[in-house]
This record gives sequence, structure tokens and C-alpha cells, in this order.
Amino acid sequence: MMEVREKTVELKKKPEWIRVKLPTNNMVEVKEKTVEQRKKPEWIRVKLPTGKKYTELRGLVEKYKLNTICTSGSCPNMGECWAEGTATFMILGNICTRSCSFCGVKTGRPSAVDWAEPDKVANSIKLMKIKHAVVTSVDRDDLKDMGSIIWAETVNAIRRINPNTTLETLIPDFQGNKRNIDRIIGVAPEVVSHNVETVRRLTRKVRVQAKYDTSLDVLLYLKNNGINRTKSGIMLGLGEEENEVYETLRDLRDVKVDVVTIGQYLQPSKKHLPVQSFITPDQFKNYEIIAKELGFRHVESGPLVRSSYKAHKHIK
Repeated sequence: MMEVREKTVELKKKPEWIRVKLPTNNMVEVKEKTVEQRKKPEWIRVKLPTGKKYTELRGLVEKYKLNTICTSGSCPNMGECWAEGTATFMILGNICTRSCSFCGVKTGRPSAVDWAEPDKVANSIKLMKIKHAVVTSVDRDDLKDMGSIIWAETVNAIRRINPNTTLETLIPDFQGNKRNIDRIIGVAPEVVSHNVETVRRLTRKVRVQAKYDTSLDVLLYLKNNGINRTKSGIMLGLGEEENEVYETLRDLRDVKVDVVTIGQYLQPSKKHLPVQSFITPDQFKNYEIIAKELGFRHVESGPLVRSSYKAHKHIK
């Protein structure tokens, strides 16, 4: 018997007269917009940064391809912070081993550690003439030391090249590993910060691999082992209740945290958690009053507040 093979026909681009128009609005189901898709309230709008200092630093960042969170994260306070001589730098690459639902940093397999990075960051700080530097990093759960050695090397390099620059280190939880946390304590930054990010109930949903109590334990361990200023931050608008915010503030004071930042969560992309509510400036002011009554040394509370907002003031 002769085998008959079916001919395949190559699909060609459809001509104009075959193309179908989408149905009009009265035939399309329109889904209700999420809070984030709606028009942001007046108090969320940001003025573009201006001024001689900003223009000068922006030029340096672009010319030398300096890696600052201020620019890559489009921080709303960039102009104000740069004018005060403060900037934030991220180390250990730009790919994180965790997949927090609020964060715009890429998740995946990070690249190899760049052992020249400490000097690169220190030289960037020198070029920008930064008076107070904030250093942060992605989580590196793929490394045995979780990045803590590079952390210590970076602080040492900044001290060596910029002896008059003060430092805040915004660290990951290192999974609560005390040996890794000890490396941070050993280089004695003026401020060590670790963010709980949200209330206890929402931690698994928002931070996924992180644990609320681990973060509290890290903050207490830092304070009990010689760190002069500890700091933490929370985002609002993720569905937390008012009483849960008060509870979180009390939890942070119970572990002796000195400085707290409270800001509005904004959705980085449609793939991230949607904003559940926009907190009013009056409510932020109320949280500030409560936090001060609890005994925090410094409180930054407002819609556009981010972790490093007015960071230079927190060393006092």
C-alpha cells in the first residue's frame, strides 16, 4: 500500500479584509479597577527633582554608571536626599533569591559575587561627595555566608576611602544566622536597619519567605550586641487594620528599635500585590504621634516616606 502523507499548508498573514474589529464598549465586560489603577490622590503626586546639586549628581551617576537605588528605584525623595548629601547604594547584584510580593527587584539565580564591589561603592560615594550613605542589598540565600562577608568588606572600604562619611546599613534577615549578623555588628555602622515591611498577619503574603518573628529577633540581637541605632520600616495600604499597625509599632519598641519609617505602599507592576487603600496624610500624622508616644527616637511617617528618608538625621 502506498502511504499518503497529508500536505501542510503554510499559514500566511491574513489580508486586510479578513481582520476582525474588536467589539465596541457596549459588548465588552468592563472589570472594576483596582485601587492602584485608579487616579492616585493629590498627596501621592511627586514634583520632579530640580536644583544645582541634583543636576550635578545626576550627571555623575550617568557618566560613571553608578548604581544607586535612588535612580533605579525612582525614589520620590531623590532630589531632597541628594541635596542633603544622602544617597542609597545596593550591593550583591540586582537579582534576589526571594520573591516578595511587594518588591520590584528581579527574582532568580543571582550572578557570582563581585569582590571588587566594595571599592566600587566606596569610590562612587567619594565621587558623589556623599555625607551619609545608606547601603542595602538583595537577599543572597544562595551563598553560605548569605553575603555577609561582602557586607563587612563594603563598610570597611567606605570607611577607608570616605573617613568622614557616616553609614546606615539596611540589611536582610540573614535567616536569623547570628554568625552572619555578627559580621555587621563587627564593622559598627552608625545605624543598622532591617525592615519588617508589614504587619504580622500579612507577612507570609507580602514577604513570602520571610518570618515576622525572625525580623524582630534580628533587631533585638543587633541592639543587645552593641549597635547604637537600630531602625525598621513598614508600608501601609496592603490591607492592614489600624490596630495591627499599632501592634507592629509596639512590637518594634519591645525589641528596642530606635527609628521607625512609615510610608505608603505603591504597586511596582501589575504582577505585584495591588494597593488596597491610600492612607491619608492625617492618618500618617496620627501614626507618627502614636509612635513618638511609644518612645521611638525618630519617626518618619508620610505617604512618600521610604526607608532612607531623612536618614542622615537618624544617627543623632
